[in-house]
Amino acid sequence: MTRFTSIDPATGDTVWEGPAATGEQVAAAVTAARTAFPDWADRPRQDRIDAVLRYQAALKARAPAMAEAISRETGKALWETTAELGSMAGKVDLSIKAYDERTGERTAETPFGTATLRHRPHGVAAVLGPFNFPGHLPNGHIVPALLAGDTVVFKPSEETPHTGQLIAECLAEADLPTGVFNLIQGARDTGAALLDQPIDALMFTGSGAAGAHFRRKFAEDPHVILALELGGNNPLVVWDAADAEAVAGIVVQSAFITTGQRCSCARRLIVPEGAQGDAIIEAVAALVDRLIFAPWNSTPEPYGGPLISPKAAEAALSALQARIDAGARVIRASGPVDNLPGAFVKPAIIEVTGVTVPDEEMFAPFLSVTRAASFDAAIAEANATRYGLSAGLVSDDPARWDHFIRRIRAGVVNFNRPTTGAAGNMPFGGLGASGNHRPSAYYAADYCAYPVASFEAGAVRNIESEIKGLRG
Repeated sequence: MTRFTSIDPATGDTVWEGPAATGEQVAAAVTAARTAFPDWADRPRQDRIDAVLRYQAALKARAPAMAEAISRETGKALWETTAELGSMAGKVDLSIKAYDERTGERTAETPFGTATLRHRPHGVAAVLGPFNFPGHLPNGHIVPALLAGDTVVFKPSEETPHTGQLIAECLAEADLPTGVFNLIQGARDTGAALLDQPIDALMFTGSGAAGAHFRRKFAEDPHVILALELGGNNPLVVWDAADAEAVAGIVVQSAFITTGQRCSCARRLIVPEGAQGDAIIEAVAALVDRLIFAPWNSTPEPYGGPLISPKAAEAALSALQARIDAGARVIRASGPVDNLPGAFVKPAIIEVTGVTVPDEEMFAPFLSVTRAASFDAAIAEANATRYGLSAGLVSDDPARWDHFIRRIRAGVVNFNRPTTGAAGNMPFGGLGASGNHRPSAYYAADYCAYPVASFEAGAVRNIESEIKGLRG
């Protein structure tokens, strides 16, 4: 039996140790879920609602301890993991409401009698969780699946197995019937073994490369629903915004929150040529210089922590250096953080105007800047990616937003707020050009009109007071 560990990236201490599930154990988990499915699906909907409300109560009771555990396992600041636990509990109420809005039963009279639209549970859902939000993101798959009457087999990221175990403990407190929820631990081999089983749905949050592999794997099995929430090479366009300091706060929150380890983080900043673009870049660089990156329990409170592992830091620094070698100009250099373990890296800003760089995200606190000659050229640059997950516009001119929202290819679009801003009651992920997300409930119209979740903050405002972990 293979054993593995999760490590606190801020200290190198072991957080969790345990065995990876064998192929036989993975098959047994899917069999248990399959066996439990008919009874769970046939239960009154209120029974399922009551069950997830008991789970919500367990999350709330354990919130402080779970937030600290997630900080230890991921290195994220405690203020951020505390918010993550709040989102996990809040997702229960949002999911109950969303189920009422998107499903249920509808009957209409027709010339030949009546026509009824019904929704039924789909079956066994496999959930593969990520490391960056190891509680909130799989929770957002698990809760709706249970409410719908599906059963679940959950494999957490091998980087964050302890958080997965804590979720399982909360669900055990909810007193679900045997087999309705099943936890398996392990790395890539365990996930592959799960997807070789007869599942009915795959819910995955992770890299674009992995998502492409899953689409190919299930291309000839249309019965398996795929909900793939993948990374994005996300653009943030700033145009006709006079207050460079206010803009800088939005850019910093977009690019560097969670140490750049959010799939919705801005990877590319697009600004006008000339003095206006210069002022924005200078203001962003000055604000980045004030950010504190340190262990989660440090004083003063840090803005961010390490990357998930020294290996991730090494890969990110290598990708950054490749862009510099290709001709990118360094505005702020990265590298190891003095006197801290190797998973810590300094935030970086590089300019890539006129430089050909890979169309892929760097899952780290690194921001690439491009200058554009016109607003339409800025939008064209923003759309020059295969990964249309999240995008943003910062501008004093609302007419710019009206034009931007009609032209941009992304699933989540923000106006005068950070690109990472979203809401739990809205769809998340791109559809169409990005291929990043397939809603669990959809209609033919979804394929004829591109669905976009937009979030608008009105006028540009200075959000520096909201940014935690600023020096000075």
